[in-house]
Amino acid sequence: MLELRPTCEQCNKPLPPASLEARICTYECTFCEDCVDRILGNVCPNCGGGFVPRPIRPSTNWKGNNYLGKDPASTEVKHRPIDPAAHARFASKIRSIPPDRR
Repeated sequence: MLELRPTCEQCNKPLPPASLEARICTYECTFCEDCVDRILGNVCPNCGGGFVPRPIRPSTNWKGNNYLGKDPASTEVKHRPIDPAAHARFASKIRSIPPDRR
């Protein structure tokens, strides 16, 4: 079950459950679209993976109690801004590895 973290780990921008700007990696590190594109270069600073749009959990109980009312979004903020220079070096190393060997 995705946590649906409430903010961008870099800039702390609010990312409510229905946000179309939220991006996650396979470990659910959560960043806003702007930080992923402008600062992180689509490389997660925590694991080195890439990002995808975070799915939106329905707010309405359409079927089987699979909705925000039963499984609410996390309220725990994980604000961990990166060091831009260190991330640029890290991301450069990641990008130099062929995608099938990452």
